[in-house]
Amino acid sequence: MSLLITNIGELVTNAPDAPAGPGPFAAVADAALVVEDGRVAWTGPARQAPAADGMADCGGRAVLPGFVDSHAHLVFAGERSAEFAARMAGTPYRAGGIRSTVAATRQASDEQLRANAGRLAAEMLRQGTTTLECKSGYGLTVGDERRSVAAAAAITGEVTFLGAHVVPPEFEADPGAYVDLVCGPMLAACAPQARWVDVFCERGAFGADEARAILAAGKAAGLMPRVHANQLGPGPGVQLAVETGAASADHCTYLTDADVDALAAGDTVATLLPGVEFSTRQPYPDAGRLLGAGVTVAIATDCNPGSCFTSSMPLCIALAVREMRLTTQEAVWAATAGGAHALRRADVGHLGVGASADLVLLDGPSHAYLAYRPGVPLIAAVWRKGELAAGAVPSA
Repeated sequence: MSLLITNIGELVTNAPDAPAGPGPFAAVADAALVVEDGRVAWTGPARQAPAADGMADCGGRAVLPGFVDSHAHLVFAGERSAEFAARMAGTPYRAGGIRSTVAATRQASDEQLRANAGRLAAEMLRQGTTTLECKSGYGLTVGDERRSVAAAAAITGEVTFLGAHVVPPEFEADPGAYVDLVCGPMLAACAPQARWVDVFCERGAFGADEARAILAAGKAAGLMPRVHANQLGPGPGVQLAVETGAASADHCTYLTDADVDALAAGDTVATLLPGVEFSTRQPYPDAGRLLGAGVTVAIATDCNPGSCFTSSMPLCIALAVREMRLTTQEAVWAATAGGAHALRRADVGHLGVGASADLVLLDGPSHAYLAYRPGVPLIAAVWRKGELAAGAVPSA
Protein backbone atom coordinates (compact mmCIF):
# COMPACT_ATOMS: atom_id res chain seq x y z
CA MET A 1 0.00 0.00 0.00
CA SER A 2 1.23 3.47 -0.90
CA LEU A 3 0.26 6.67 0.89
CA LEU A 4 0.23 10.20 -0.53
CA ILE A 5 0.82 12.82 2.15
CA THR A 6 -0.18 16.08 0.53
CA ASN A 7 -1.11 19.72 1.10
CA ILE A 8 2.16 20.17 3.03
CA GLY A 9 2.90 23.85 3.63
CA GLU A 10 6.63 23.19 4.08
CA LEU A 11 8.34 19.84 3.59
CA VAL A 12 11.79 19.71 5.21
CA THR A 13 13.81 17.09 3.36
CA ASN A 14 17.50 17.68 4.26
CA ALA A 15 18.16 15.81 1.03
CA PRO A 16 18.51 18.07 -2.03
CA ASP A 17 20.54 15.40 -3.82
CA ALA A 18 18.60 12.33 -2.68
CA PRO A 19 19.21 9.44 -2.43
CA ALA A 20 22.80 10.35 -1.51
CA GLY A 21 21.84 10.76 2.16
CA PRO A 22 21.33 13.70 4.48
CA GLY A 23 22.44 16.93 2.87
CA PRO A 24 22.18 20.54 4.02
CA PHE A 25 18.86 21.84 5.27
CA ALA A 26 16.42 21.84 2.40
CA ALA A 27 12.68 22.39 2.18
CA VAL A 28 9.94 22.40 -0.46
CA ALA A 29 6.88 24.65 -0.25
CA ASP A 30 3.37 23.47 -1.20
CA ALA A 31 4.70 19.93 -1.26
CA ALA A 32 3.69 16.30 -1.16
CA LEU A 33 5.38 13.03 -0.31
CA VAL A 34 4.62 9.42 -1.22
CA VAL A 35 5.35 6.57 1.18
CA GLU A 36 5.57 2.96 0.04
CA ASP A 37 6.78 -0.11 1.94
CA GLY A 38 7.87 2.03 4.87
CA ARG A 39 10.14 4.26 2.80
CA VAL A 40 9.97 7.57 0.99
CA ALA A 41 9.13 6.87 -2.66
CA TRP A 42 8.68 10.41 -3.99
CA THR A 43 8.81 14.06 -2.86
CA GLY A 44 8.06 17.25 -4.73
CA PRO A 45 5.45 19.93 -5.45
CA ALA A 46 1.94 18.79 -4.54
CA ARG A 47 0.62 19.61 -8.02
CA GLN A 48 3.00 17.02 -9.49
CA ALA A 49 2.29 14.23 -7.02
CA PRO A 50 1.59 10.76 -8.41
CA ALA A 51 -1.46 8.76 -7.42
CA ALA A 52 -1.34 6.45 -4.38
CA ASP A 53 -3.55 3.93 -2.64
CA GLY A 54 -4.38 6.30 0.22
CA MET A 55 -4.07 9.97 1.05
CA ALA A 56 -3.42 12.14 4.10
CA ASP A 57 -4.15 15.87 3.94
CA CYS A 58 -1.84 18.02 6.07
CA GLY A 59 -3.92 21.16 5.72
CA GLY A 60 -0.98 23.43 4.87
CA ARG A 61 1.06 22.37 7.91
CA ALA A 62 4.79 21.56 7.92
CA VAL A 63 6.28 18.06 7.71
CA LEU A 64 9.81 17.26 8.95
CA PRO A 65 11.97 14.15 9.24
CA GLY A 66 11.46 12.43 12.58
CA PHE A 67 13.84 13.69 15.24
CA VAL A 68 16.95 11.58 15.87
CA ASP A 69 17.86 11.72 19.57
CA SER A 70 21.41 10.39 19.71
CA HIS A 71 22.01 10.71 23.48
CA ALA A 72 19.60 9.45 26.15
CA HIS A 73 19.72 7.53 29.45
CA LEU A 74 16.27 5.95 29.81
CA VAL A 75 17.11 2.84 31.86
CA PHE A 76 17.02 3.86 35.50
CA ALA A 77 14.90 3.89 38.64
CA GLY A 78 14.12 6.67 41.08
CA GLU A 79 14.22 10.43 40.57
CA ARG A 80 16.37 13.38 41.65
CA SER A 81 14.07 16.38 41.85
CA ALA A 82 15.57 17.44 45.20
CA GLU A 83 19.00 17.61 43.54
CA PHE A 84 17.54 19.77 40.76
CA ALA A 85 15.94 22.10 43.30
CA ALA A 86 19.27 22.39 45.13
CA ARG A 87 21.03 23.33 41.86
CA MET A 88 18.47 26.02 41.21
CA ALA A 89 19.21 27.31 44.71
CA GLY A 90 22.93 27.52 43.94
CA THR A 91 24.50 24.09 44.49
CA PRO A 92 26.80 23.34 41.52
CA TYR A 93 26.28 20.18 39.45
CA ARG A 94 28.72 17.34 40.05
CA ALA A 95 29.00 13.90 38.46
CA GLY A 96 28.73 12.17 41.85
CA GLY A 97 24.94 12.52 41.92
CA ILE A 98 24.81 9.60 39.49
CA ARG A 99 25.47 7.26 42.40
CA SER A 100 22.04 7.89 43.93
CA THR A 101 20.42 6.69 40.69
CA VAL A 102 22.75 3.68 40.69
CA ALA A 103 21.48 2.68 44.13
CA ALA A 104 17.83 2.94 43.04
CA THR A 105 18.44 1.11 39.78
CA ARG A 106 20.14 -1.81 41.48
CA GLN A 107 17.10 -2.24 43.70
CA ALA A 108 14.57 -2.12 40.85
CA SER A 109 13.20 -5.19 39.12
CA ASP A 110 13.72 -5.92 35.43
CA GLU A 111 10.03 -5.22 34.89
CA GLN A 112 10.29 -1.81 36.56
CA LEU A 113 13.31 -0.83 34.46
CA ARG A 114 11.65 -1.92 31.23
CA ALA A 115 8.39 -0.17 32.07
CA ASN A 116 10.08 3.12 32.90
CA ALA A 117 12.24 3.03 29.77
CA GLY A 118 9.23 2.16 27.64
CA ARG A 119 7.20 4.99 29.12
CA LEU A 120 9.92 7.52 28.34
CA ALA A 121 10.42 6.15 24.82
CA ALA A 122 6.68 6.54 24.19
CA GLU A 123 6.86 10.08 25.56
CA MET A 124 9.66 10.81 23.08
CA LEU A 125 7.67 9.37 20.19
CA ARG A 126 4.68 11.60 20.94
CA GLN A 127 7.06 14.56 20.71
CA GLY A 128 8.40 13.54 17.31
CA THR A 129 11.44 11.39 18.13
CA THR A 130 11.41 8.39 15.81
CA THR A 131 15.00 7.21 16.37
CA LEU A 132 16.70 7.19 19.76
CA GLU A 133 19.92 6.01 21.33
CA CYS A 134 19.78 4.60 24.87
CA LYS A 135 22.64 3.98 27.31
CA SER A 136 23.19 1.70 30.25
CA GLY A 137 25.29 3.11 33.07
CA TYR A 138 23.14 3.13 36.19
CA GLY A 139 23.83 -0.48 37.22
CA LEU A 140 27.64 -0.64 37.35
CA THR A 141 27.75 -4.34 38.22
CA VAL A 142 28.00 -7.09 35.62
CA GLY A 143 24.46 -8.27 36.27
CA ASP A 144 22.88 -4.83 36.49
CA GLU A 145 24.59 -3.58 33.34
CA ARG A 146 23.56 -6.73 31.49
CA ARG A 147 19.90 -6.22 32.39
CA SER A 148 20.19 -2.50 31.59
CA VAL A 149 21.36 -3.10 28.04
CA ALA A 150 18.60 -5.71 27.68
CA ALA A 151 16.02 -3.12 28.75
CA ALA A 152 17.50 -0.62 26.29
CA ALA A 153 17.44 -3.20 23.49
CA ALA A 154 13.70 -3.63 24.06
CA ILE A 155 13.09 -0.03 22.90
CA THR A 156 15.83 0.68 20.33
CA GLY A 157 18.53 -0.87 18.19
CA GLU A 158 20.88 1.98 19.15
CA VAL A 159 22.07 0.57 22.49
CA THR A 160 25.17 1.96 24.21
CA PHE A 161 27.17 0.16 26.90
CA LEU A 162 28.15 2.81 29.47
CA GLY A 163 29.64 0.76 32.27
CA ALA A 164 32.18 3.59 32.50
CA HIS A 165 29.70 6.16 33.78
CA VAL A 166 31.28 6.66 37.21
CA VAL A 167 33.27 4.46 39.58
CA PRO A 168 30.75 2.88 41.97
CA PRO A 169 31.23 3.24 45.74
CA GLU A 170 32.47 -0.32 46.26
CA PHE A 171 35.45 0.40 43.97
CA GLU A 172 36.25 3.88 45.24
CA ALA A 173 39.48 2.68 46.85
CA ASP A 174 40.57 0.81 43.72
CA PRO A 175 39.25 2.45 40.53
CA GLY A 176 41.76 0.50 38.44
CA ALA A 177 40.02 -2.72 39.42
CA TYR A 178 36.72 -1.25 38.24
CA VAL A 179 38.25 -0.33 34.86
CA ASP A 180 39.43 -3.95 34.58
CA LEU A 181 35.88 -5.13 35.36
CA VAL A 182 34.40 -2.83 32.71
CA CYS A 183 36.91 -3.95 30.09
CA GLY A 184 36.52 -7.62 30.98
CA PRO A 185 33.48 -9.45 32.39
CA MET A 186 31.08 -6.48 32.17
CA LEU A 187 31.87 -5.77 28.52
CA ALA A 188 31.62 -9.46 27.67
CA ALA A 189 28.17 -9.62 29.27
CA CYS A 190 26.86 -6.48 27.56
CA ALA A 191 28.45 -6.40 24.10
CA PRO A 192 26.08 -8.94 22.48
CA GLN A 193 23.11 -6.56 22.92
CA ALA A 194 24.92 -3.26 22.31
CA ARG A 195 26.11 -1.33 19.27
CA TRP A 196 28.14 1.36 21.01
CA VAL A 197 30.61 1.79 23.89
CA ASP A 198 30.73 5.07 25.80
CA VAL A 199 32.80 6.56 28.62
CA PHE A 200 32.34 9.61 30.85
CA CYS A 201 35.77 11.21 30.44
CA GLU A 202 35.60 13.90 33.08
CA ARG A 203 36.89 14.89 36.49
CA GLY A 204 35.05 12.79 39.04
CA ALA A 205 34.63 10.01 36.48
CA PHE A 206 37.39 8.61 34.20
CA GLY A 207 40.68 10.09 33.03
CA ALA A 208 42.08 9.97 29.51
CA ASP A 209 44.16 6.80 29.95
CA GLU A 210 41.28 4.93 31.60
CA ALA A 211 38.85 6.11 28.91
CA ARG A 212 41.25 5.15 26.12
CA ALA A 213 41.59 1.62 27.53
CA ILE A 214 37.81 1.21 27.87
CA LEU A 215 37.13 2.42 24.33
CA ALA A 216 39.86 0.14 22.95
CA ALA A 217 38.34 -2.86 24.72
CA GLY A 218 34.92 -1.95 23.38
CA LYS A 219 36.21 -1.65 19.84
CA ALA A 220 37.92 -5.03 20.17
CA ALA A 221 34.52 -6.45 21.15
CA GLY A 222 32.93 -4.98 18.03
CA LEU A 223 31.38 -1.87 19.56
CA MET A 224 31.79 1.60 18.09
CA PRO A 225 32.94 4.40 20.43
CA ARG A 226 31.30 7.61 21.62
CA VAL A 227 32.44 9.86 24.46
CA HIS A 228 30.92 12.09 27.15
CA ALA A 229 33.38 14.95 26.74
CA ASN A 230 34.16 18.38 28.22
CA GLN A 231 30.92 18.77 30.16
CA LEU A 232 32.21 20.01 33.51
CA GLY A 233 35.30 21.82 32.30
CA PRO A 234 38.13 21.73 29.75
CA GLY A 235 39.66 18.28 29.48
CA PRO A 236 40.92 15.54 27.18
CA GLY A 237 37.54 14.09 26.19
CA VAL A 238 36.98 15.80 22.85
CA GLN A 239 40.45 15.14 21.51
CA LEU A 240 40.28 11.56 22.79
CA ALA A 241 37.01 11.11 20.89
CA VAL A 242 38.63 12.26 17.65
CA GLU A 243 41.76 10.18 18.32
CA THR A 244 39.73 6.98 18.81
CA GLY A 245 37.42 7.61 15.85
CA ALA A 246 34.36 8.08 18.03
CA ALA A 247 31.14 8.79 16.18
CA SER A 248 30.30 11.56 18.60
CA ALA A 249 31.73 13.73 21.36
CA ASP A 250 28.78 14.66 23.55
CA HIS A 251 28.26 17.79 25.68
CA CYS A 252 31.22 19.88 24.35
CA THR A 253 30.35 22.59 26.87
CA TYR A 254 33.94 23.75 27.42
CA LEU A 255 36.03 23.79 24.25
CA THR A 256 39.51 25.10 23.57
CA ASP A 257 40.66 26.17 20.12
CA ALA A 258 42.59 22.88 19.92
CA ASP A 259 39.36 20.95 20.62
CA VAL A 260 37.54 22.74 17.83
CA ASP A 261 40.45 22.21 15.45
CA ALA A 262 40.50 18.49 16.28
CA LEU A 263 36.77 18.13 15.61
CA ALA A 264 37.10 20.04 12.35
CA ALA A 265 39.94 17.80 11.18
CA GLY A 266 38.09 14.55 11.97
CA ASP A 267 34.62 13.15 11.39
CA THR A 268 33.49 13.03 15.02
CA VAL A 269 30.15 14.81 15.49
CA ALA A 270 29.82 17.41 18.24
CA THR A 271 26.56 16.50 19.95
CA LEU A 272 25.21 19.43 21.97
CA LEU A 273 22.77 18.93 24.83
CA PRO A 274 21.05 22.26 25.50
CA GLY A 275 18.67 20.78 28.05
CA VAL A 276 21.65 20.01 30.28
CA GLU A 277 22.79 23.61 30.33
CA PHE A 278 19.21 24.66 31.07
CA SER A 279 19.00 22.16 33.96
CA THR A 280 22.46 22.78 35.45
CA ARG A 281 22.93 26.50 34.78
CA GLN A 282 26.21 25.82 33.04
CA PRO A 283 27.19 28.03 30.08
CA TYR A 284 25.79 27.11 26.69
CA PRO A 285 28.45 26.12 24.14
CA ASP A 286 28.93 28.34 21.11
CA ALA A 287 27.42 26.26 18.32
CA GLY A 288 28.22 28.92 15.74
CA ARG A 289 31.92 28.57 16.54
CA LEU A 290 31.70 24.86 15.72
CA LEU A 291 29.71 25.33 12.53
CA GLY A 292 32.05 28.09 11.41
CA ALA A 293 34.96 25.68 11.74
CA GLY A 294 33.18 23.06 9.64
CA VAL A 295 32.24 20.72 12.50
CA THR A 296 29.10 18.59 12.15
CA VAL A 297 26.73 19.44 15.00
CA ALA A 298 23.89 17.35 16.45
CA ILE A 299 21.33 18.18 19.13
CA ALA A 300 20.04 15.57 21.59
CA THR A 301 18.08 15.59 24.86
CA ASP A 302 20.36 13.64 27.24
CA CYS A 303 17.13 12.58 28.94
CA ASN A 304 18.21 11.31 32.38
CA PRO A 305 17.02 11.71 35.97
CA GLY A 306 19.88 13.91 37.14
CA SER A 307 21.28 16.59 34.85
CA CYS A 308 18.41 16.86 32.34
CA PHE A 309 15.05 15.18 32.80
CA THR A 310 13.41 16.19 29.55
CA SER A 311 12.42 13.98 26.64
CA SER A 312 11.50 16.93 24.40
CA MET A 313 13.50 17.50 21.25
CA PRO A 314 11.27 20.52 20.43
CA LEU A 315 12.40 22.13 23.70
CA CYS A 316 16.03 21.41 22.87
CA ILE A 317 15.61 22.94 19.42
CA ALA A 318 14.11 26.09 20.94
CA LEU A 319 16.96 26.32 23.47
CA ALA A 320 19.56 25.80 20.75
CA VAL A 321 18.08 28.67 18.73
CA ARG A 322 17.75 31.04 21.69
CA GLU A 323 20.82 30.17 23.76
CA MET A 324 23.29 28.58 21.32
CA ARG A 325 22.42 31.11 18.61
CA LEU A 326 21.68 28.57 15.90
CA THR A 327 19.31 29.57 13.13
CA THR A 328 16.03 27.69 13.06
CA GLN A 329 17.26 25.80 10.00
CA GLU A 330 20.56 24.85 11.68
CA ALA A 331 18.80 23.66 14.84
CA VAL A 332 16.27 21.51 12.98
CA TRP A 333 19.02 20.02 10.83
CA ALA A 334 21.06 19.22 13.96
CA ALA A 335 18.06 17.50 15.57
CA THR A 336 17.39 15.36 12.51
CA ALA A 337 20.27 14.84 10.06
CA GLY A 338 22.86 15.79 12.69
CA GLY A 339 21.61 13.09 15.03
CA ALA A 340 21.67 10.61 12.17
CA HIS A 341 25.33 11.46 11.52
CA ALA A 342 26.07 10.97 15.22
CA LEU A 343 24.61 7.45 14.95
CA ARG A 344 26.28 6.77 11.59
CA ARG A 345 22.85 6.31 10.01
CA ALA A 346 22.05 7.23 6.40
CA ASP A 347 18.45 5.99 6.43
CA VAL A 348 17.00 8.49 8.93
CA GLY A 349 17.21 12.23 9.57
CA HIS A 350 16.22 13.14 6.01
CA LEU A 351 13.37 12.49 3.59
CA GLY A 352 15.22 11.67 0.41
CA VAL A 353 13.90 8.88 -1.79
CA GLY A 354 14.70 5.57 -0.11
CA ALA A 355 14.88 7.00 3.41
CA SER A 356 12.84 5.51 6.19
CA ALA A 357 9.41 7.17 6.19
CA ASP A 358 9.83 8.67 9.66
CA LEU A 359 7.83 11.89 9.58
CA VAL A 360 6.62 14.59 11.95
CA LEU A 361 3.59 16.77 11.20
CA LEU A 362 3.75 20.13 12.96
CA ASP A 363 0.72 22.11 14.03
CA GLY A 364 2.14 25.11 12.19
CA PRO A 365 3.14 26.06 8.63
CA SER A 366 6.91 26.16 9.15
CA HIS A 367 9.76 24.38 10.93
CA ALA A 368 10.44 27.72 12.64
CA TYR A 369 7.38 27.17 14.85
CA LEU A 370 9.48 24.79 16.96
CA ALA A 371 11.37 27.81 18.29
CA TYR A 372 8.74 30.46 17.52
CA ARG A 373 6.19 28.79 19.85
CA PRO A 374 8.32 27.24 22.61
CA GLY A 375 6.57 25.07 25.16
CA VAL A 376 3.49 24.57 22.98
CA PRO A 377 2.56 20.98 21.99
CA LEU A 378 3.13 21.30 18.25
CA ILE A 379 3.49 17.65 17.20
CA ALA A 380 0.19 16.84 15.48
CA ALA A 381 1.15 13.42 14.09
CA VAL A 382 4.13 11.09 13.81
CA TRP A 383 4.74 8.37 11.25
CA ARG A 384 7.41 5.73 11.79
CA LYS A 385 8.37 3.58 8.80
CA GLY A 386 5.26 4.85 7.07
CA GLU A 387 2.84 3.86 9.84
CA LEU A 388 0.98 6.45 11.89
CA ALA A 389 2.50 6.03 15.36
CA ALA A 390 1.13 9.03 17.25
CA GLY A 391 -1.47 11.72 16.75
CA ALA A 392 -3.95 11.89 13.89
CA VAL A 393 -4.25 13.45 10.44
CA PRO A 394 -7.32 13.75 8.16
CA SER A 395 -7.30 11.13 5.42
CA ALA A 396 -9.26 10.35 2.31
